[in-house]
Amino acid sequence: MSTKDYDVIGVREDGLICGYARKSELSEGKIGDYLIHFGENEKFPETTSLIKVLKLFRDLDRIFVIFLGQVGGIVTRGDLQKAPVRMWLFGLISLIEMQLLRIIRESYPGEEWKDLINHHRLSNTNKILSERQSNNTAIDLADCLQFCDKRDIVLKSNEIREKLGFNNKSEIFLKGLEELRNNLCHAQDIITGNWPNIIDLAIEAENFLHKCEEF
Repeated sequence: MSTKDYDVIGVREDGLICGYARKSELSEGKIGDYLIHFGENEKFPETTSLIKVLKLFRDLDRIFVIFLGQVGGIVTRGDLQKAPVRMWLFGLISLIEMQLLRIIRESYPGEEWKDLINHHRLSNTNKILSERQSNNTAIDLADCLQFCDKRDIVLKSNEIREKLGFNNKSEIFLKGLEELRNNLCHAQDIITGNWPNIIDLAIEAENFLHKCEEF
């Protein structure tokens, strides 16, 4: 446990994992002397959604994963830093970004959205378009909008705000989403100092994606 830096370890009884022991409680005797049986609120099937797992970590430090009817794995808060969860979060944000672009195109088919971002951002978007077109990439100006541009457009559009049910906290949410996206892109720590806000942001992001899909 010290070598692997484990806080808990599974304990078998008659060949089956029946519970666990905490490293901090171990001293003399047998491992069975420190057995803690799994609580029903600690065990969840492998099919449990990631969003539910995030919610569970509001109250739990770890959850045990059930494979083929018995506990066969463990997930801790530290695991939320690993690639599968990071890819899921990045995929969720990417889907939102795609939906925002669709909404902007449908709401402003003649590129009237250009009036909703400042001159500097519009100039940057035009620069990106020129660079990509020089590489023979078939795109238009809207394809070159970055997350911050899409955020500003939807926040400044009364029509979009009303349809998406925006409120006073919507700007904070979108800025938090952008910050999370940037941290994921640059392999930054997304948990330390951001817990449990990361849970609320992920839940709100999934709900927001559904609103965008219904737009």
